[in-house]
Amino acid sequence: MHRRMCWLSKSGNYGEKILHLQTAPNEPWRPYTAFGQYAVPDYEIPGGSKGWATYQKLSKAGWTLIPSARANEFFYSRTSVQS
Repeated sequence: MHRRMCWLSKSGNYGEKILHLQTAPNEPWRPYTAFGQYAVPDYEIPGGSKGWATYQKLSKAGWTLIPSARANEFFYSRTSVQS
Protein backbone atom coordinates (compact mmCIF):
# COMPACT_ATOMS: atom_id res chain seq x y z
CA MET A 1 0.00 0.00 0.00
CA HIS A 2 1.22 3.50 -0.90
CA ARG A 3 1.45 5.50 2.34
CA ARG A 4 3.53 8.65 2.32
CA MET A 5 3.83 11.76 4.50
CA CYS A 6 5.34 15.16 3.85
CA TRP A 7 5.57 18.56 5.54
CA LEU A 8 4.16 21.18 3.14
CA SER A 9 3.09 24.77 3.53
CA LYS A 10 -0.61 25.52 3.77
CA SER A 11 -0.21 28.37 1.28
CA GLY A 12 2.28 27.90 -1.52
CA ASN A 13 5.96 27.61 -0.66
CA TYR A 14 5.77 29.99 2.29
CA GLY A 15 4.15 29.89 5.67
CA GLU A 16 3.57 27.31 8.35
CA LYS A 17 4.15 23.74 7.25
CA ILE A 18 1.65 21.08 8.23
CA LEU A 19 1.61 17.34 7.68
CA HIS A 20 0.23 16.20 4.33
CA LEU A 21 -0.60 12.63 3.35
CA GLN A 22 -0.77 10.68 0.11
CA THR A 23 -2.37 7.23 -0.08
CA ALA A 24 -2.00 6.55 -3.83
CA PRO A 25 0.70 7.62 -6.31
CA ASN A 26 -1.75 9.45 -8.58
CA GLU A 27 -3.51 11.34 -5.77
CA PRO A 28 -2.55 14.86 -4.69
CA TRP A 29 -1.01 15.62 -1.32
CA ARG A 30 -3.75 16.57 1.14
CA PRO A 31 -3.61 17.90 4.71
CA TYR A 32 -3.68 15.24 7.41
CA THR A 33 -6.99 16.65 8.66
CA ALA A 34 -8.64 15.37 5.46
CA PHE A 35 -7.92 11.80 6.59
CA GLY A 36 -10.14 11.22 9.61
CA GLN A 37 -9.23 7.54 9.64
CA TYR A 38 -5.53 8.35 10.21
CA ALA A 39 -5.43 11.74 11.97
CA VAL A 40 -5.18 12.05 15.73
CA PRO A 41 -5.71 15.22 17.78
CA ASP A 42 -2.79 17.65 17.83
CA TYR A 43 -0.85 18.21 21.02
CA GLU A 44 -1.94 21.31 22.91
CA ILE A 45 1.44 23.02 22.76
CA PRO A 46 1.54 26.69 21.79
CA GLY A 47 3.39 27.01 18.47
CA GLY A 48 3.55 23.22 18.04
CA SER A 49 3.64 21.63 14.59
CA LYS A 50 0.24 20.83 13.15
CA GLY A 51 0.18 17.11 12.50
CA TRP A 52 3.07 16.10 14.77
CA ALA A 53 0.99 13.61 16.77
CA THR A 54 -0.36 12.12 13.53
CA TYR A 55 3.17 11.94 12.11
CA GLN A 56 4.35 9.98 15.16
CA LYS A 57 1.44 7.55 14.87
CA LEU A 58 1.86 6.95 11.13
CA SER A 59 5.65 6.73 11.35
CA LYS A 60 5.29 3.87 13.82
CA ALA A 61 2.77 2.25 11.45
CA GLY A 62 5.33 2.20 8.62
CA TRP A 63 4.41 5.28 6.59
CA THR A 64 7.26 6.84 4.58
CA LEU A 65 8.36 10.45 5.11
CA ILE A 66 9.16 12.22 1.83
CA PRO A 67 11.32 15.39 1.79
CA SER A 68 9.29 18.53 1.06
CA ALA A 69 11.42 19.40 -1.98
CA ARG A 70 10.76 15.99 -3.53
CA ALA A 71 7.01 16.24 -2.94
CA ASN A 72 6.97 19.74 -4.47
CA GLU A 73 8.89 18.49 -7.54
CA PHE A 74 6.32 15.74 -8.03
CA PHE A 75 3.45 18.21 -7.65
CA TYR A 76 4.89 20.79 -10.05
CA SER A 77 5.90 18.21 -12.68
CA ARG A 78 2.34 16.83 -12.73
CA THR A 79 0.89 20.35 -12.94
CA SER A 80 3.07 21.34 -15.91
CA VAL A 81 2.22 18.13 -17.80
CA GLN A 82 -1.51 18.73 -17.32
CA SER A 83 -1.34 22.41 -18.46
